[in-house]
Amino acid sequence: MGPLTGVRIVEFAGLGPGPFAGMMLADMGAEILRIERRGGGLKPADPTRDIPARGRKSITLNLKEPGATEAALRLIEQADALIEGYRPGVMERLGLGPEVCHARNSALVYGRMTGWGQTGELAQAAGHDLNYIALSGALWAMGEADRKPMPPLNLLGDFGGGGMFLAFGMVCALLHAKQSGQGDIVDAAISDGTAALMAPVYGYQAMGGWKNERQSNRLDGGAPYYGTYECKCGGWITLGAIEPQFYALFMQTLGLNEGHFGDRHDQSKWPDMRTAVAAVFAEKTRDEWCVVMEGTDICFAPVLSMAEAPEHPHNRSRGTFVFENGMVQPAPAPRFANAPAELPSPPPAKGQHNDTALLDWGFSQAEISGMLKNGML
Repeated sequence: MGPLTGVRIVEFAGLGPGPFAGMMLADMGAEILRIERRGGGLKPADPTRDIPARGRKSITLNLKEPGATEAALRLIEQADALIEGYRPGVMERLGLGPEVCHARNSALVYGRMTGWGQTGELAQAAGHDLNYIALSGALWAMGEADRKPMPPLNLLGDFGGGGMFLAFGMVCALLHAKQSGQGDIVDAAISDGTAALMAPVYGYQAMGGWKNERQSNRLDGGAPYYGTYECKCGGWITLGAIEPQFYALFMQTLGLNEGHFGDRHDQSKWPDMRTAVAAVFAEKTRDEWCVVMEGTDICFAPVLSMAEAPEHPHNRSRGTFVFENGMVQPAPAPRFANAPAELPSPPPAKGQHNDTALLDWGFSQAEISGMLKNGML
């Protein structure tokens, strides 16, 4: 039903951003066959609850066994795209690098997910999300002024700068391949993607509108009208009253005199403004402030826990979260009017489809039995 229905992808199982890109593509209807190792490596305690792995069929393929590489190439011949997340050079050593694959399938989109990229001084170095966002300048800008930079989970690097950029790049390359018949190699680096996400901030800096200091700017928690505040109950709320009309409504609702603070853009006045606003928010509970402010143009929302978020009326009305396969999980996003994306199949157990998926990809039952007997599957 989704807009990528009919697209076939071979995914070499990995961790983090690669599988997340695969989830995005599977959510949009792509058919993904995941190739996994039989043993070793990091894996979730319960693979069937590994939400980013939903929408796949899984086979195990021992690429160290004779004939396994050829079996993988037979699959790749029939695919529109491939996802891999190894260090540069690993797929080449397995005999499955882009040159070999394109010789068998010239229209193949070859998606490569790494932290530092296929080239560059750090290309062969290990790393994690925190390292990649540090090198882009993003981590420096996050956190309170008098404290160390705080990692935003691994959402910004692994999944924003990494997985989403890989998925975007692959769809771009798939469109080009459809028009030209020529495949491509997508070199998706988390460090590159995170730098791209910082484009607006670098733009603010170039225009003189951003100080290179944490919590000293309008959008980094520095401004008292854009940030979080604690309530009487110990809960928290968010405020984003940036535009003049929203700020005026906010001041009016809190019973504060807008003129008392003077120019709200004068950073020397921010500490006093923050103290006054914090004192007012501390007078009511989070739920009481929701009654007063939620749904208004103040630009307000409560800070919800992961347990609370799926139950919020707005999320329930849009179906932002779904309860399927015994767990709460985010629904596919974004949404389409003419090609609605549905929640794909549950995350598979490793090798769950050894007996069936290869049949769908043109292998005979005798070939599959032989592969099982020879330890390839």
